[in-house]
Amino acid sequence: MAHFQLLAGRVCAAAFVGVLLISRTVVAQQQQTPKPDDPPPSAITPGTLAPSPTTETQDKRIFGVLPNYRTAETEAASQPLTTWQKFIIAAKDSFDWPIYFVSGGFAALYQLENQNPSFGQGLKGYAHRYVTSYGDQTIGNMMTEAILPALLREDPRYFRKAHGGTWSRMGYAASRIVITRTDAGGTMFNFSEVLGNGITAAVGSAYYPQARDFDDTMQRWYTQLLTDAFSQELKEFWPDIKRHMKHRNNGVNASDSNGGH
Repeated sequence: MAHFQLLAGRVCAAAFVGVLLISRTVVAQQQQTPKPDDPPPSAITPGTLAPSPTTETQDKRIFGVLPNYRTAETEAASQPLTTWQKFIIAAKDSFDWPIYFVSGGFAALYQLENQNPSFGQGLKGYAHRYVTSYGDQTIGNMMTEAILPALLREDPRYFRKAHGGTWSRMGYAASRIVITRTDAGGTMFNFSEVLGNGITAAVGSAYYPQARDFDDTMQRWYTQLLTDAFSQELKEFWPDIKRHMKHRNNGVNASDSNGGH
């Protein structure tokens, strides 16, 4: 288990650095590039209101693959979710098709590390690891996005900061692991995230017969929190990355079109 946790930590750390480099580049370019839709200051005469910023419809898939059902803009906080809506979000995250590939990836890592040797190797061993890995993902989603948020009246959504410098936004995204909004509109310690993943790690002791001690449980808990923290970073910067990619593609298409003439 320790080898897998070290590998998972390195993967998340490398991905975190990747998001940092990309987001710093994107944010810097956006700050330097004037927005064509905004009128110059001289065009705003007394008695005329400047156009208000529009809120983008949240893309439900990051890079067209990863589920993104929990992301919301700050304005959406005025509309609290019902218990049913919380369970709908958790169900979408638990049964959307990418989770089956994520579970398969974790199962492959477990197989390579020969975690829980009693599972065996070969197809039978991989199938056993696949089921337990999927169980980790699904139980974690239901606990952190539906059951505990409903009981504690916490909002499981991630509300983007969407402004400020790269470091400020990354710090904000990471802090949402321990800070969350309530259904009443306030903020509080994120019991749903921290306690929910802790319960998930403890439940794992029931189907990981060779990883039931305290250290193994804490490592599973740590991995869940680290994975969710990385997910928050993607949620924060994905709209910026997507706009950057779109503008870049438009520029390439325009160059190709001009070259064709």
